[in-house]
Parts: sequence; C-alpha cells; structure tokens
Amino acid sequence: MSAQPRKGRVVPEWLRRQERSNLAILRLMVWISLTFGRRVGRLVLHAIAAYFVLFAPAARRASRDYLRLVLGRWATWRDGYRHVFSFASTIHDRIYLLNDRFELFDIEVHGGDALIDAARTQPGALLVGAHLGSFEVLRAMGRGQAGLRVAMMMFEQNARHINAALAAINPRAMHDIISLGEIESMLEARAKLDQGYLVGMLADRTLSDEPNLVVDFLGAPAAFALGPWRVAAMLKRPVFLMAGLYLGGNRYELHFVPVADFSQVERGAARDGAIRNAVQAYADNLGKLCHRAPYNWFNFFDFWQHK
Repeated sequence: MSAQPRKGRVVPEWLRRQERSNLAILRLMVWISLTFGRRVGRLVLHAIAAYFVLFAPAARRASRDYLRLVLGRWATWRDGYRHVFSFASTIHDRIYLLNDRFELFDIEVHGGDALIDAARTQPGALLVGAHLGSFEVLRAMGRGQAGLRVAMMMFEQNARHINAALAAINPRAMHDIISLGEIESMLEARAKLDQGYLVGMLADRTLSDEPNLVVDFLGAPAAFALGPWRVAAMLKRPVFLMAGLYLGGNRYELHFVPVADFSQVERGAARDGAIRNAVQAYADNLGKLCHRAPYNWFNFFDFWQHK
C-alpha cells in the first residue's frame, strides 16, 4: 500500500495503559535469581505468565490479534501463553545480562561485522529498535568488541523508569541516556556519535499528537512515528535495525539489519523521501524478524488501531 502521513492519536493506547514496575518485587526476583540460579527463577515465570493470560483481557486480545497476523491462523491459548512466557523470560534474563552473566546464554550474532564496519567508516552509528525481544542482549556483543559503547535516546519519564529498574538489578549497569525533547539532545547525541558510540532509539510506538506514517506491517496498515527518523536524518549516520530475538531456553539471536543511511542526504524533498523509505524498510524488516521469532513482539495493545 502507499504510505500516507497522518496525525497521531490524541492519547495512544500504550500511554493510557502505562507499563508498571514494582521495584520491591523486582528486587525480590533479582535476589531469588542470583541466589538460586536461572532455573529456579524461571519456575516463577510460569505462574506470572499464567496470571497475565488469565487476568489481563485487553492484553490477551491484543496478543491474539498480533499472533493471528504473524502466524496466519487463529491463535490458541497455548500460543497466547507462549507469547507472554517469552516476554517474561526476556525480562528475567535481563537480570543476568545486566550482571554480565553471558556464559549462561547461547547468543548468535547476525550482521555485527557490517555494523562495526559502518561505525568505523564514519564514527558512530544509529540503532533503531522495537519492543521485540531483548535489547540487553546487545551487551553480550561488547565482550568481543573492546570499546563498544551504547547510549540510548528516550524521553525523560521513560529514562527515570529505566534507571530505577537498572538500579534494582545492578547499579553499575546504568545506561548512558540522552533525554529527548530538550534543546541539548541533538548536540549530545552528535557528540556521542563522534566519540564512536552506538546511539539507540525505539521507533515502534507513537506519542500524543506525534506525526506518524502509516505503512504496511505484517500485511496490515500500521502507524509508525516519524520522530525517530527525523532525528536520524539530522544526525546523518547509517541506521541499523537491532533486535535480540529470544528463541527459547537460553538461546538468543542478535540481529543488525541496515535500513537507511542518511550520511549524504540533505534537507528538502530528498530527505523526506529517504525518511519515508526508511520507515517502510524498518517495518518490512521488523516483520521478517517477527516471522523469525513470532512470540517476541511485546506490544500488548492494539498496535493496528486506527481512528
């Protein structure tokens, strides 16, 4: 279908149903997991997943609608449970990844050499992610890449939540975070890139009244925010889609897929066209990764909602 820009919803559903984290429970889970090991910790996840499937009807409906698109068939209760359990597993594994317990996992990297080459040709590169799999798996890549540093661009409220969660897991694992929406944000991001950082953003959710673009995603029209791509165009760097797919057990695949290169794109119609192409390329490759690991999509709301 042709991509058409449209105004964002006044209050997106994911903002109306903010994700909540109970730090006391998180700290207890950290203690159980690090004291008794990953196997014991995973036993608790089954109860959490079952509770979520039984008592979160709106999220259950959203999960079913997504799974029906990606699986091409009616999603069963088993599919829904597996979807939620995959989500819980990646949250649980975050405890170990943020404590540098990489030996517990079998992580296969795809596209890492292309990313490193691009970042060396012109210092720094942009990583555009989604609520797909685990972003923390990226930490494992740093073992074989001395000096690999990542900074995340996010809004201040989200940054506070992330920092609180990280402090509960491992205070030494705090991310470099660049606050979006401030005058200094672009200057700080450009400085990080010039120092050779990988600068990451999430691009699969829209904010209130934020301009977005409707493109094809998994065979249906979906709205993606234009903001992250306008930032990428202004920073004039190559852009890679990054996803750490959870494949069950202790297995992950870390994917880096080139989706755009704004290095030589100037202002005007050329930039607008490059942004539109980048959004569709992002959606296309995001869809391929969803088919690769269908239970890794962690947007438990009506993503394809149109009003």
